[in-house]
Amino acid sequence: MKKQEFKALTDSRVVLLDGATGSNLRKAGMPVGISSEEWVGKHPHVLQELQKAYVEAGSDIVYAPTFAANRISLQNFGLSAQVIELNTQLVKIAKDGVGSQAWVAGDLTTTGQPMEPNGTLTYEELYQAYREQIKALVDSGIDLLVAETMLGVEETIVALDAAQSVCDLPVMCSLSLEADGTARFGGNAVEAVITLQEMGASAVGLNCSVGPDQLESVIANMKQVAKVPILAKPNAGMPQITDQGEAVYDMTPEHFAYYTKKLVEAGAGLVGGCCGTTPEYIRRLAEVLR
Repeated sequence: MKKQEFKALTDSRVVLLDGATGSNLRKAGMPVGISSEEWVGKHPHVLQELQKAYVEAGSDIVYAPTFAANRISLQNFGLSAQVIELNTQLVKIAKDGVGSQAWVAGDLTTTGQPMEPNGTLTYEELYQAYREQIKALVDSGIDLLVAETMLGVEETIVALDAAQSVCDLPVMCSLSLEADGTARFGGNAVEAVITLQEMGASAVGLNCSVGPDQLESVIANMKQVAKVPILAKPNAGMPQITDQGEAVYDMTPEHFAYYTKKLVEAGAGLVGGCCGTTPEYIRRLAEVLR
């Protein structure tokens, strides 16, 4: 997918993304505390059935299940030597599942480790980790890239630097922000838009953290300074943790669609769902947007 194609798509209409992956994989039997990337590789049909359901619900773009398939994060599971193997396998699973019915975004995320001076992770270490993963994604035939659930502007800059050193694909940048627009590792919503769009991001926005009912003002503030489309992929409300440790989200598909439409009215041009959402949430959202 060329950047001009992405711009033409987002200029023409609101683009529908997919919903949650991880919370649905857990419902399908994925244990807690393991590498979801490795698990999907062993249970490809679960991911393919989920993504086919998102496409049928209306998703234009689905995310490959390569979320934490970088060297730093995979080290937690003794899998750091399998970056290329896992990314290649997971992209194939996603693309074989949806075929030509949707674009597939290569997904990368925070390592969860703060960079210097707030932590020990250096720019070069993070850059090389992202570059390795992104090259594997591009070589596997990914359509575009998304850096999502990022915890700070600085680490997102590193991911964007790495992407641009490898390819010229569109890159969507999505931070996990609080209801007041601040990010855990530094920066805020407005700063993210101003900085990342100037660096070449094709879209900038937010995902995870809270429900769409708490994000209208954040999206509106981002839109005021935006030269690129704004992305919104919120959770299905706020979770309640059961005695068994399961997160149960409090927002119905109808309410999620209602409040996410308000985010579109506030300026979001790409919308979908994060934790707790299912294909039914995307279907309802597609209906209200039509």
